[in-house]
Amino acid sequence: MGWFDHWFGTRYYSLLYGHRDEHDARAWVDLILDRWNLPEGALIMDMACGRGRHAKHFASAGMRVTGVDISETSIAEARCAAGEAEFHVHDMREPFADGHFDGICCLFTSLGYFEELEDDRRVFASVVRALKPGGRFVLDFMNTRLVLRELVPAEELELEGIVFRIERVVEDDVIVKRVTVIDSGEEHRFEERVQALMPEQLERMAVEAGLIVEDRTDGPEPFPFDPQRSQRFVLWTRKPAA
Repeated sequence: MGWFDHWFGTRYYSLLYGHRDEHDARAWVDLILDRWNLPEGALIMDMACGRGRHAKHFASAGMRVTGVDISETSIAEARCAAGEAEFHVHDMREPFADGHFDGICCLFTSLGYFEELEDDRRVFASVVRALKPGGRFVLDFMNTRLVLRELVPAEELELEGIVFRIERVVEDDVIVKRVTVIDSGEEHRFEERVQALMPEQLERMAVEAGLIVEDRTDGPEPFPFDPQRSQRFVLWTRKPAA
């Protein structure tokens, strides 16, 4: 079991990343739908969907949405928050469907959680398998070079009376964030581990899996990707038509 099994479903995770709110989700969904120009009723997979923020807005825009996530707690909350979408507990490294979806999105640095790069390649392979010929895939990842350059070693936050002490280090090309939560005098410890995947590595994995790269932007504002200044690396790809 990975670190994500113990962290993503907690209320502390939700509180710490509360800035990823409905406004942020709407901005991402509007950007994607504007670029893809999909008809009403198009089939969308929200991969690593979390609590369903993006799935909810895709569904309200008339898309038929399937959200998948490894966290049972997150999927349970997503079903409550976005009942018009379909949700499944699923490991994104494993195939989910064959030639089914018009578009797949993977947002908020939801790749790179695994110990082996082969696992990340398996994610791209499952995406290609699940897409219809000509289907689109967008990956939103951190701009790793910028993150490494501006890494904050330690900080402390207080949110709703709960203290978060955060330490960040780089260990063997993995960005490690250790989070100590102090809640009502009790300490809880969590950890995030994300591979320091560079844009060119992600692009190479996409191409090796059989995807065609269409664009690279920042996000959610669709500015061209700048390796030195962009906060995000957003990779826009397409499965070849049959």
